[in-house]
Amino acid sequence: MSGSTITPWVVGNWKMNPIKADALQLVENFKHLLQTNPIDENKCHLGIAPISIALPMVQANFSSANRAIYTVAQDVSKVAGTGAYTGELSAELLVDSQIHYVLIGHSERREFFADDAAALKKKIGNALNAGMTVIYCVGESLEQREACQAETVVLQQICDIASVVESEQWEKIVIAYEPIWAIGTGKTASPEDAQAMHAKIREGLTQITAKGANIAILYGGSVKPENAVELAACPDINGALVGGASLNAESFYQIAQAFANTK
Repeated sequence: MSGSTITPWVVGNWKMNPIKADALQLVENFKHLLQTNPIDENKCHLGIAPISIALPMVQANFSSANRAIYTVAQDVSKVAGTGAYTGELSAELLVDSQIHYVLIGHSERREFFADDAAALKKKIGNALNAGMTVIYCVGESLEQREACQAETVVLQQICDIASVVESEQWEKIVIAYEPIWAIGTGKTASPEDAQAMHAKIREGLTQITAKGANIAILYGGSVKPENAVELAACPDINGALVGGASLNAESFYQIAQAFANTK
């Protein structure tokens, strides 16, 4: 079971959405909800991962919120620094723009953009060396789950990065478990199944690092207000990585409130 000192995270992954005007309205709506009924920073970390061209805009607009809301990059280059790498965005350039959080390893990146273990290790190493906090995504396909390979697959994904994370850098790692079959499908792992996998991840982390008991493990995969309270009640679920529901300010707020009030 996780340590009681873990503050939950609720992070919205906007993916390739929305257009600029809608993004600005979404930010304003969310700030208004937090102003009307604040969520204590000590009870829940909040983050939003917009498209890369919106990172500075979203960060600037959240600066007037009544609490910290972290701006999170959706990905980072496997190339460090600067140079002749058209289309890439390095960890150093993100940090130079005051972006200190990044998603790495999302299943959509793995499936559609060839983010294999070698690429992910480079990305994570670059991000950590630049001082960023990494939200590392893991998860199994439906075929793997039905073949009783889910735990093996997920634990291997965590082991894949162990060689590039220095002992002191585990404090900069957050794990997000997202069963691939539940992402954007409306299907959600039952709280019991999600908790069982989170407990297994916790066990694996404690075998890799002395900090394993205190690493936040988030659940993702069709998280919505209707299931947030039940998920938040699970002892090893330390927050949520929210997809579609984060594009609605009220829904995202309710999910954050569920974790802040339950943990």
